[in-house]
Amino acid sequence: MALPLAVWSLAVVYGTKPLYHRMRRRGLPHNVAVYYNRKIIHSAAGGVVALLTPFVFREPVIPAISAFLLGAFLLHARRSGRLMYWFQVPENSYEVNFTIAWGLSLLILWPILGPKLAVLPALFIAFGDAVTGVVRNTLFKRRTKHWAGNVAMLAVAAPLGYAYGGLLGAVAGLIASVVERYEFPPIDDNLLIALASLAVLVAPALLRIP
Repeated sequence: MALPLAVWSLAVVYGTKPLYHRMRRRGLPHNVAVYYNRKIIHSAAGGVVALLTPFVFREPVIPAISAFLLGAFLLHARRSGRLMYWFQVPENSYEVNFTIAWGLSLLILWPILGPKLAVLPALFIAFGDAVTGVVRNTLFKRRTKHWAGNVAMLAVAAPLGYAYGGLLGAVAGLIASVVERYEFPPIDDNLLIALASLAVLVAPALLRIP
């Protein structure tokens, strides 16, 4: 099942290229079109695969390795001078961080909490962080860390967390929505969201809290 999902992810990545040109023809600035595409890829590739992962995999190694390989592919595109201009930007490689956060959180959480909770950080960065970008991009036409995005993320992440992990999952969604506003390059919001929500989810198990 890894191969079809990998093909799907690449299809989403390359499928946003004509969308970029369509947005440009309609008068959207380059940076706005790029940022919309980044968030579409977050949701349609990272989010959809995360939703399916607990149902199609018995262990986390294969999906995590697939995420790391995708990250290596994206990094190679940068270093080879073949920047995928329709969603990659020269000033940061945060799309690579996304794949690292996605795969690493899955590897750590799966053996501790099982597959359902293990995908929550990936879902937060895929759907929660995506909605922040859409809201901010629509309001300000640039990448910014305005609180409106965090409110929008909370509206997605808290219910999503509750659906997957009850009250603990909702708290993880809340914390993820707060830390999204911060970044300390090269550590970006993708990594912070994954690490913070992972810490919330794993704390009760490590502390043996029922």
